[in-house]
Amino acid sequence: MARFTWRGRSSQELISICRLRWSYMKHCWHSLTFNAHMNSSYASDVCLTPIFWVVDNYTHCLGPFFVVGVAALTTSVVSIAYWIGLPFWWAKSQLMTVFLLIVGNWLLLNVVFHYIMAVITPAGHPPEGVSLVEAVSMCGKCIAPKPPRTHHCSVCNRCILKMDHHCPWLNNCVGYGNHRYFFLYMTYTTLGCLFLILFGLEIGHKYLWLDHGEIWTELEPLEGQPVKYNLSGHIIPVTHPHEYDEFMLPPAVHNLPTPVLDTDASPSRRRALWFMAFTNVAVVMALGTLSIWHAKLIARGETSVESHINEAEQKRLLKQKRIYINPYNFGTKKNWKLFLGLVRGRSVKFSPSFNSLLYYFKSRSFWRTVLLPSWHKPEGTGLSFHTVNDAPFEDEWP
Repeated sequence: MARFTWRGRSSQELISICRLRWSYMKHCWHSLTFNAHMNSSYASDVCLTPIFWVVDNYTHCLGPFFVVGVAALTTSVVSIAYWIGLPFWWAKSQLMTVFLLIVGNWLLLNVVFHYIMAVITPAGHPPEGVSLVEAVSMCGKCIAPKPPRTHHCSVCNRCILKMDHHCPWLNNCVGYGNHRYFFLYMTYTTLGCLFLILFGLEIGHKYLWLDHGEIWTELEPLEGQPVKYNLSGHIIPVTHPHEYDEFMLPPAVHNLPTPVLDTDASPSRRRALWFMAFTNVAVVMALGTLSIWHAKLIARGETSVESHINEAEQKRLLKQKRIYINPYNFGTKKNWKLFLGLVRGRSVKFSPSFNSLLYYFKSRSFWRTVLLPSWHKPEGTGLSFHTVNDAPFEDEWP
């Protein structure tokens, strides 16, 4: 007869074996990934490399679909505003409707113009076969010298002048040539959505709050006599104390105006209003936050790419007890003038020495270039930029 003997391991032996295996795995990992420049950022970049590859190679294919989506979304929002909002405000106040039409179409004109210009205007790239006056480094991918504030876009596969980022919603890079169009598009779109939300609250309260839900249907038969309610709001005079109690008396007849039932509160109208509410709130939250962030960057005289570079430089020099100064930061006012192109004859600054005609011309240029659509080009060529050391005088430049 055979005899089997089971032999088990104690818990301490199992723990020691697990620790040995874990130590072995750690040594293998460190041996495969050891690098003098190894840190958490490098490791995350390595892990995200497949995602970066997909983005770099397929974003340009999805770009046209994003552009068509933006156009369709804008068209639907404007169509619903005219379908529901215009008749509502026209019945309420014709003068107010005219005002809303003027303001709304002014916002729509700026939104459409700046979006189209941001899509079709090239961001700018260094010229090929031309010696650059000023170059700060060599692009490892283009194998060409890079002017100041120029960075390589992996989606466009070329260097972009004063690059901010690649925007899939524009199917274009945001840089030197179209940065102003991109920012004003975001600003006017946010203002337009706030405009629709503000003057659509009363419409939403009427159709979504007061007239909410579908028409109620009784499934079981009712018992008793029908009851009529006085919906007119008028006081009904009662001449006989038993006018409504005795069966022998004829029923009382009262010719009172009754409110007309609102037949406009259809399910399609309510769905359209819910679509408007969610769309406008989402756009205000997204583009509003992005506009505020870009406004802060513009006030500091930097792009989104430069903000990360400047932050890293500040930390590096701070360890050396030194202060980093952005060479393109001329102060909030001058930075905004440079960004909007209000320089060299397009300024709003008033000087008492100017005659009234010149002041009138210069003061109106702000309205033509910022509050109205304007396709003026940015200052300079994008290949070189003034620094804080090149423009020491307030009145000479910009």
